[in-house]
Amino acid sequence: MFKNLNGLAQLMRNAGSMGERVKEMREELAAELATGSAGGDMVIVEINGVGQVMSLRISPELFDKNDQEMLEELIPAAMNEALTKVRKLSVEKMRQITGGIDLPGLDDALSSL
Repeated sequence: MFKNLNGLAQLMRNAGSMGERVKEMREELAAELATGSAGGDMVIVEINGVGQVMSLRISPELFDKNDQEMLEELIPAAMNEALTKVRKLSVEKMRQITGGIDLPGLDDALSSL
């Protein structure tokens, strides 16, 4: 418990530069891509580190099948896979900003984004 208090005190001492570091982190995340796929790569989505969908590729085979239900299942599955990777990227970047300080609840807070 005291380890976390020491880390929090250190974080508070560095609070002045924290805003700038968070801004830099957001810029870095915007430049990173996470890829998710579903249906054996029949649907591939790329999402940047701030959650913007950058590309969506759908296999022509799916259009040939004219299977709307399958598309409606595969697209969210691919997006959710990519978003899970984005959340992990965010946690890693936040840990870099905090100097590796273990802040209870950080993973949960970022995973709800």
